[in-house]
Amino acid sequence: MNKGPGRKRNITGDSKDIGRRGSGLGSGPVGRGEGYAGRRPGGASGLSGGQTPASGGGAPMRSGARRASPGLLVLVLIALVVGFFLFRKCGGTTIDSHTASGVFDSFPTASATNDADWVEKANLGVLDTSVASGARNKYTVLKGDGSDRATVMVYLCGTDLESKHGMATSDLQEMYSADLAANVNVIVYTGGCKQWNNKTISSDVNQIYKVEAGGVRCLVSDDGKEPMTKSSTLADFIKYCSKNYPAERNILVMWDHGGGSISGFGYDEKNVSAGSMTLKGIRDALSAGDVKFDFVGFDACLMGTLENALMLGDYADYLIGSEETEPGIGWYHTGWLNALSANTAVSTLDLGKIIVDDYTSHCERKCAGQKTTLSLVDLAELRATVPDKFSAFAKQTVELIGGDDYKVVSDARANARSFAVSSKSDQVDVVHLLHNIGTEDAKALVSAVRGAVKYNRTSQNMTNAYGLAIYFPYQKTSQVDNAVEVYESIGVDSDYTQCVRSFASLEVAGQAVAGGASSPLGSLLGSFTGQSPVSSSGVTDILGPLLGGSGGLSELTGGASSFFGRGLDKESAAAYIAENQLDQTKLTWAKDGGSYVMTLDDDEWALIHDLKLNVFYDDGDGYIDLGLDNIYEFTDDGALVGEYDGAWLAINDRAVAFYCDDVSGSDEFYSMSGRVPILLNGERAELLVVFDSTNESGYVAGVRRVYVDGETKTVAKALDTLAVGDVIDFVCDFYTYDGKYEDSYKFGDQIVYDGELTVSDVRVDRAKCSAMYMFTDIYEKEYFSPVIPE
Repeated sequence: MNKGPGRKRNITGDSKDIGRRGSGLGSGPVGRGEGYAGRRPGGASGLSGGQTPASGGGAPMRSGARRASPGLLVLVLIALVVGFFLFRKCGGTTIDSHTASGVFDSFPTASATNDADWVEKANLGVLDTSVASGARNKYTVLKGDGSDRATVMVYLCGTDLESKHGMATSDLQEMYSADLAANVNVIVYTGGCKQWNNKTISSDVNQIYKVEAGGVRCLVSDDGKEPMTKSSTLADFIKYCSKNYPAERNILVMWDHGGGSISGFGYDEKNVSAGSMTLKGIRDALSAGDVKFDFVGFDACLMGTLENALMLGDYADYLIGSEETEPGIGWYHTGWLNALSANTAVSTLDLGKIIVDDYTSHCERKCAGQKTTLSLVDLAELRATVPDKFSAFAKQTVELIGGDDYKVVSDARANARSFAVSSKSDQVDVVHLLHNIGTEDAKALVSAVRGAVKYNRTSQNMTNAYGLAIYFPYQKTSQVDNAVEVYESIGVDSDYTQCVRSFASLEVAGQAVAGGASSPLGSLLGSFTGQSPVSSSGVTDILGPLLGGSGGLSELTGGASSFFGRGLDKESAAAYIAENQLDQTKLTWAKDGGSYVMTLDDDEWALIHDLKLNVFYDDGDGYIDLGLDNIYEFTDDGALVGEYDGAWLAINDRAVAFYCDDVSGSDEFYSMSGRVPILLNGERAELLVVFDSTNESGYVAGVRRVYVDGETKTVAKALDTLAVGDVIDFVCDFYTYDGKYEDSYKFGDQIVYDGELTVSDVRVDRAKCSAMYMFTDIYEKEYFSPVIPE
């Protein structure tokens, strides 16, 4: 750990309007997705002497504490991300320092970070024109004499992006603003939207249009009302285009929301019950459509994944997709369509580069602060170079997990670049994950994946994104069974399926031994307890019922637990967990001079992946959850400081519930992002708040809709701006004095957006605040310290 100065404070005074307003929303928790309803801290059943009262507690990893006293030095934890230290300074709240989302200690594979061939940047602006030996010939063969025809099929599922924000109409305008050549046909399938923001496209039925200079011409006025997330709908559109607009070069662009490897593509606003189109669904549509594509592009979130790329290899030469969620403006379509029209034989590498460059620069201009990624992947090369190395890596990783090196994999996963963090997508950059693991097989797969990614660009605030993501469970093991089902349906290597199962099984086992689900409510109620370490035989006793399908397994896995125990050896797992568990009785506050501190040894800190400050406000009837912030401070000898000065993040001088999601950057540029739950014009949403090198005080970078009641499993694109006159109600979660989640409420006075939202720090009544730390260990098990004494 290195010392570093805290960021400058930006306290603007006392908070306005703190308190609940109106009746409960009936929305369910808006902060932490699952809230703390029904949870109680406590140890695993059947343990003797495991519960030991404590006066304080903690276990660090990602957050920090607010420190008003100038007498102590602030230690900014330096996270090991790809093996080098990223100095994180962040602003906007009354914080002394923010830190990265990585671990404190060096990974066992840390030496890999000094590899001479490792580049600590994304492939920014570097176009790779090489082709690996053994790659198949490309499906698309062009004459290059000017006679090549190109058919661009745009599958435009308008959904709420159009009905609420007119984004599909805007992209259509970009398309018809291009100078389209006679041998370039842009054919658009429309549907999935309750209300189009133009006078041309029907909201009642699906239709097909041809983009022409200055507008669109209807080709099929009524193509029925089938869901656009249905495979046959996409397949029939592909067949229609192939029959009526045959071409040497076929391109497919899929436009909508995306959910990535597990949830797939699409949300049809008119057919919500149809769900999304899984990767198997996309494969079935492409197979039935019987067209080989030059490239398949996803103007949608999270679709730049290794699983998607492996699946698409039979149907296209290239994939263009984003690892991260997309800003709402999406691709800029005028530029690349102009380039295609100017020369229909333009290389796909050059055309893809234009798409990636235009998208990145367009987003930078219009929605600064929102993370962007887009990459161009050679699917022919990927198919030739990746599968064997993928299998070898998976087998070796299973051996690590089953041996004494689960922590190596867990550390690597915790530090890997994650995407759609707030939605717990569990998608991470595959190259970054592999590099962090650092085995020889992982390094070999790194070379193969990076070779297949021909072009990749990211926003400045997106580090360690190398072009393709992969699903790897960590935050949400309830998705593992779904992942296995998807993998089996599209033929993902069975060794990787076993890898996913093995990791998730040991993670869940570790959570069970540590006491299962946890909550800050015990600390709030003054009944904090810390569990003593469990012996190997005790761990075996706990795992027995779990492996038998009982013993609270459903609570730990969200009801989806078929994966649990596959390949898990009870005795070896018990021995490992017994040697690698946190002694919760040490999570105590002790007076040291004028301050309270918490002291753990290095081995115990090494078990911690995350640390955040959690603050609750007592409004006289119960506790308002103010959120989780990435704040802490350490003494010279490495003790966590237990002090909270009563300041919290605010917007327009109103304290708000704030949840830090991510910290990233480098010595040259850093960025921290988080979310603030709101109602936007009466509907669930969240403001995206960013602190970075250019604005340490923070700013609102955009707003994102929150889907409720299972509306869709895909992830919403972020909007770039609010509109003047938008009505904003901040929202908070509320817990009663007996520790039960009651409801979520409007928080503070309503504001009407007038063109400006200011982020700052404000003082709240310290006497009414209960502050504690949330720690997350290598098994993604959460612990809460006792309340920090005043």
